[in-house]
Amino acid sequence: MSLDKRFPFVPNEEHSYSWTDGLKRKDWHNYESIRQDLMRSGKGEHGKPYPLTEEDQSDSAYRENGFNIYVSNSIALDRSLPDIRHPNCKHKMYLEKLPNTSIIIPFHNEGWSSLLRTVHSVISRSPDQLIAEIILVDDFSDRGKQEHWQ
Repeated sequence: MSLDKRFPFVPNEEHSYSWTDGLKRKDWHNYESIRQDLMRSGKGEHGKPYPLTEEDQSDSAYRENGFNIYVSNSIALDRSLPDIRHPNCKHKMYLEKLPNTSIIIPFHNEGWSSLLRTVHSVISRSPDQLIAEIILVDDFSDRGKQEHWQ
């Protein structure tokens, strides 16, 4: 049994923990992926701004999408993101056995690069066994596929 009352668990070799309530908890973090993300550099990495030259700037791109689609198309689909959680949340343990889930992403006239980045983020940052399916729902977009890339 743990000697520290703030963390009532006993670790084992598999990074799962038996709590005093009898339920097993697990550290679901992928520390190797987190380490690799911290080492990345480039435009848009770690959620940092993407600097534009004057010729790259387009008011119409922003008005149509609510963001600059040129910039979105230039940022890597698997870009790194900063961890904005409260420090205490970074050490939270979750149940070892969790149900899988369906992820539903509705979109309307979305720029394809931002939509693909969302899907990629869900896949790369979620444990495989917890994702049953990812469903994309086009909420009556009125733009053609080609327009999403412009």
